[in-house]
Amino acid sequence: MKNDVREQIQQLKKEKNAVILAHYYCDDAVQQLADFVGDSFYLAKVAKSSSADVLVFCGVSFMGESAKILNPEKTVLMPDLAADCAMAHMASIEKIEEMRTAYPDLAVVCYINSTAELKCHSDVCVTSSNALKIVGALPNQNIFFIPDENLGNFVKKNVPEKNVMVNKGYCPIHKAISAAAVLAEKQKHPDAVVLAHPECTGEVLALADMVGSTAEIIQYAKTSNTTSFIVCTEVGVGFELRLDNPDKRFYFPEPCPCCLDMKLNTPEKILEVLKTGKNAVTVDEEVRERALLPLDRMLELAK
Repeated sequence: MKNDVREQIQQLKKEKNAVILAHYYCDDAVQQLADFVGDSFYLAKVAKSSSADVLVFCGVSFMGESAKILNPEKTVLMPDLAADCAMAHMASIEKIEEMRTAYPDLAVVCYINSTAELKCHSDVCVTSSNALKIVGALPNQNIFFIPDENLGNFVKKNVPEKNVMVNKGYCPIHKAISAAAVLAEKQKHPDAVVLAHPECTGEVLALADMVGSTAEIIQYAKTSNTTSFIVCTEVGVGFELRLDNPDKRFYFPEPCPCCLDMKLNTPEKILEVLKTGKNAVTVDEEVRERALLPLDRMLELAK
């Protein structure tokens, strides 16, 4: 990254009282620029507590939407409006209503990786960091987990006292990580510990020594005495892992799990939106009010 780009960004941040939030899956250069780097739960909390007037959200569209829902008075800018999450759209309102009819006591639990419209039809949001805690705390016996089948199945296995029913959505990046690819890495690095995100398939999770959110994977690697890890999540997390653990080695299954949407965020695009104010996120007020309820409930239950 050119120094003049960095300097201009720092100057504009001061002028506009702006902060840069970046997801762990963004490119290294974007994470270096950010004021806050984290997973979706951490960034949702930061967005809500920030005193900034402008939030530049380096992530994908549902993250910008969530930030705007939580902060209607703030300007939320996305470096690239084309950055989207396929999984965020992988549930239907019709299916949700069908499940509500079939199970009168149903709680619709919506992974934060979802559109504002899906949040409107949900009872509570969760992230991979807090899904087990929140589902376990709900009074409802019947749970419909949307949109991610793999995280839903992980919850189902770990909260057996609930009747967790799952939707057929998935993250294309995590789904493409195969058990065979993990075993191939294990063969090359027999002493390595396998760390996996719960968006991975059940076959991959069965091979993992530790399953957790991106933030939990980072924390585990930092505190572990092991020096070699096979990481089953998006490759962008490698930046933080290497930064925290310069003496440890991190390997990713082949083909490299890379989210091209996250990589649409660049320093040059951050500079452009700070200069121009373009790519501002807007959410219809009725949608915002309805989607706010499950997000607020998540923040409350996760305390």
